[in-house]
Amino acid sequence: MNRTRKRILIIEDDPVIAEVQKDYLEASGFSADIADRGDLGLEMALRGDGYDLILLDLMLPRMDGYEVCRRVREASNIPILIVSAKKEEVDKIRGFGFGADDYILKPFGLGELVARVKAHVARYDRLVGSGEWRKDELQLHNIRIDRQSRRVYVNDEEVLFTAKEYDLLLFLVMNPNRVFRKEELFERIWGLDALGDHATVTVHISKLREKLERDPSKPRYVETVWGVGYRFNL
Repeated sequence: MNRTRKRILIIEDDPVIAEVQKDYLEASGFSADIADRGDLGLEMALRGDGYDLILLDLMLPRMDGYEVCRRVREASNIPILIVSAKKEEVDKIRGFGFGADDYILKPFGLGELVARVKAHVARYDRLVGSGEWRKDELQLHNIRIDRQSRRVYVNDEEVLFTAKEYDLLLFLVMNPNRVFRKEELFERIWGLDALGDHATVTVHISKLREKLERDPSKPRYVETVWGVGYRFNL
């Protein structure tokens, strides 16, 4: 196997679909492995084989795709693209809620599939570089975060953040493309025993947008996923 190629893990129990995906991805310059069960796909994703992206079906034997997505996302920020025949909006919302980066409906165009794979791999590469965050500094688009001094720069100009605004921003940046409910963010940033209204999260999200976005009414980075929560887009 050519280790210089980006590696894709296909978790799909339909052998015809899986082989078509594999063949097309390999013809497009990727390498690809197939897991035909959810539990096997999870094992392969977590054992450190260095995959750059996961294509994930939802209806899988032994462990469904939602659970696979949830458990992978707990351990890694690797891009996860759901590929499913489940087309109801609630299915898409649930998938994004568990941390998926994209949702592609079956039947799909192979050209579109490869284009989305390339786009997500490229975004992930820009974020993590060699595969690890730099310890002291994060750079995303025009935003730079100095973790040692807890300072934030937008277009190379320092922007002042309160302690909780900074903690919320850092948490979202460290978990890009993942949707978090208000309750989750409140627990992570303010603590399980904190007393307060979850509207506090809404207020702090608004403050982040005011300080980061060119047009806070049309946010590019801190996005609302209606009916679910918020995510930070790469």
